[in-house]
Amino acid sequence: MASLRWVSWILIAHLFVLTFVYPDSSSDSNKLKEIPKMFLQFAKEPELFDWMVGIRRRIHENPELGYEEFETSKLIRTELDKLGISYKYPVANTGVIGYIGSGQPPFVAIRADMDALAMQELVEWEHKSKVPGKMHACGHDAHVAMVLGAAKILQKHSEELKGTVVLVFQPAEEGGGGAKKIIEAGVLDNVNAIFGLHVAHYIPLGEVAGRPGPMLAGSGAFEAVISGKGGHAAIPQHSIDPIVAASNVVVSLQHLVSREADPLDSPVVTVAKFQGGGAFNVIPDSVAIGGTFRAFLKSSLIQLKQRIKEVITGQAAVHRCNGTVDFFENEIPLFPPTVNDNKLHEHFQNVAGDMLGIDKVKDMKPVMGSEDFSFYQEMIPGYFFFLGMNNETLGQLDSAHSSYFRINEDALPYGAALHASLATRYLLELPSQVTLPDEKRHDEL
Repeated sequence: MASLRWVSWILIAHLFVLTFVYPDSSSDSNKLKEIPKMFLQFAKEPELFDWMVGIRRRIHENPELGYEEFETSKLIRTELDKLGISYKYPVANTGVIGYIGSGQPPFVAIRADMDALAMQELVEWEHKSKVPGKMHACGHDAHVAMVLGAAKILQKHSEELKGTVVLVFQPAEEGGGGAKKIIEAGVLDNVNAIFGLHVAHYIPLGEVAGRPGPMLAGSGAFEAVISGKGGHAAIPQHSIDPIVAASNVVVSLQHLVSREADPLDSPVVTVAKFQGGGAFNVIPDSVAIGGTFRAFLKSSLIQLKQRIKEVITGQAAVHRCNGTVDFFENEIPLFPPTVNDNKLHEHFQNVAGDMLGIDKVKDMKPVMGSEDFSFYQEMIPGYFFFLGMNNETLGQLDSAHSSYFRINEDALPYGAALHASLATRYLLELPSQVTLPDEKRHDEL
């Protein structure tokens, strides 16, 4: 196996040298096509595969919520130090930004989110979460392991890379808007493109799915308190009933979609929280409701936000109540839609097709879920895709945000190799087509 590994790396190095020394060679295209296959072959070798599995399991055992990923960040920095990869820390509280290559333009980024969810893990296995009430139920532990795996592959060719790969280890994807804080820190101002992925329990192992244009919806959250006047349920005329007012609010909010929105925009308004009263014979003083709103256009999101506030306060007033609305702007920023760049979609299809076969690269329908990767795409051409991990031998895998969520670790080499290949091939093929505004251009990050 060791000899095979050295042969693989000698061949890859040969491909890089030929590409750079003989850029006009008619066989350049064929040489580039071999890079993803070689990267996948190396990622599957026991040394790298076992290393990624070990990292993923260590993170899984010690889940940390958004902006609290101190131990996860420490683990990442320790591994980058071992690999001889430079980085910036802290960025956005706990984030780590690594650099591989020349340190000069062009710059291409690959991103992993680090945070866990406030959930109790119910999967019984050797590496179950050791922290009560916290769990990696969305695969971010695997995302970190795959970007570190890509870093290990890329570092082998740091001297040959004609540009720089930026490793983005991001905190607080789960509602905290960590991507927004990464951008505000200015560490990606000169990046030409960024790639991200998410594991998918329903896509077969060895397959990927993506699409150009809108892929995931933008989203926001709201909570409202509708206040009236409590009293005895037997004499409602002496009270101002907030339950009746809140009930009418819920019904009226549904009209924002059915009567006001363009049906082709596919917006969603869902009230998922309704809390009020504690006794069958007492009218409460107030009722709290809360929910989410989503759309594929940012303009639609802004419009929904405005109308949600108007409906809640207006309907409350009709029923002689007072309504206040909180959109959590500081804690949960409004997530834009995730919109994939058309040129990067073509790049993704070419690279993934060369690695897996074009029949394994699927077109994906838009999904109403949201991703804070969208914040990067507002500033940088970006591409987000889904990585399959379904394997019949493991049985049915549960969806993300389930207490029974599991990772098929056989997917790790595919994610690592795709990250490395997308970045490497981008630096070899696409930078000449990309320009940045003069005010953002500088020689190094």
